[in-house]
Amino acid sequence: MDGAKVGLILPEMQKIVMFLENAWWMNAAFAVLVFLFFLLLCRVLTSYVLKIILRLARDSQAFLGEVFLRALGPPLRVLFIVLGVYFALIILPLSQQQNILVLRSLRVALILLFTWGIYNLAGTYLSETTVERFNLPIDRILVPFFSKIVKAIILAISLSIVIQEWGYEISGLIAGLGLGGLAVALAAQDAIANIFGGVVIITDKPFTIGDWISTPSVEGIVEDITFRSTKVRGFAQSLISVPNKMLADEPITNWTRMGKRRVDFYLGLSYSTPPAKLKKCVQLMRELLETHPGVHAETIYVFFEIINESSLDIFFYFFTVATNKEEHLRVREDINYKLLEILENEGVSLALPSRSLYMERTPGPNPGKQA
Repeated sequence: MDGAKVGLILPEMQKIVMFLENAWWMNAAFAVLVFLFFLLLCRVLTSYVLKIILRLARDSQAFLGEVFLRALGPPLRVLFIVLGVYFALIILPLSQQQNILVLRSLRVALILLFTWGIYNLAGTYLSETTVERFNLPIDRILVPFFSKIVKAIILAISLSIVIQEWGYEISGLIAGLGLGGLAVALAAQDAIANIFGGVVIITDKPFTIGDWISTPSVEGIVEDITFRSTKVRGFAQSLISVPNKMLADEPITNWTRMGKRRVDFYLGLSYSTPPAKLKKCVQLMRELLETHPGVHAETIYVFFEIINESSLDIFFYFFTVATNKEEHLRVREDINYKLLEILENEGVSLALPSRSLYMERTPGPNPGKQA
């Protein structure tokens, strides 16, 4: 009786085992649940990991928090999604080759995510805001240039690691690039010349970002410098891209670095001005400039220079201390008002462009005379 019962139970157990072995949908459902778990918790886990990183960065926590959130936030969120996909896949009954492919894909994804985070961190940390925040002794023009160099190095290293991860020899690729380097160099002479032009601009430092420059080909405010060109914002708000090679070969005037700003003009007085009045006006105007706080005291010229066709011209040549355009104009405006006050107090008028025309009348025939 017992043997008969055992004989009946064993086939039923074999059916249950075969059912469970063929129930792939159970593994698939569990894998989907694991992926959804990571997908739902990716934001929470990302915030938790970032808080741990911020605790390690105790100095300037608010600023560093913003840097890390902008740089590492998106890669961390994608990281948990990738981990969810990985753990979901290994639950499935995959073959050995498929498991090796999944593991290799995970390593490549981790390399790319790490590159993404470091790339973003280099872009946000190597910025003008960081330089100003920590008072780093770095020229502003070097910041974007070095940031681009660091980003290029990060991408090159990441690419080489990914290529090796898939079983390719990077040495053969480098050898091939070396053989084709001559052809590339010949085809990209202008690009290489622009790169060296950018290096010359950065090492010589004739200007920095935010400076007002003028050359024979461009004038405006420098906004950025790249490997190929320098971006200049014109005064009509147009963005001008100048090749570095051209800019390095041209004379550059940096108006921002002016220590003082020049003013020169002529003031014409009327011919009716007596010499004594003219001399006194020149003396008062010279004293005005010598005592004015907005005028540079080093070079001041005020002289009665030219007896013109319709005016007596006084020559003015001096410099304002202010180099900013608006402040410079305010100083000039104040000086102009005071010059007019001097002329009004002395009873001297400005000359108007005029010309005297004399007409000679020729006597005609006597109308009363009879022919």
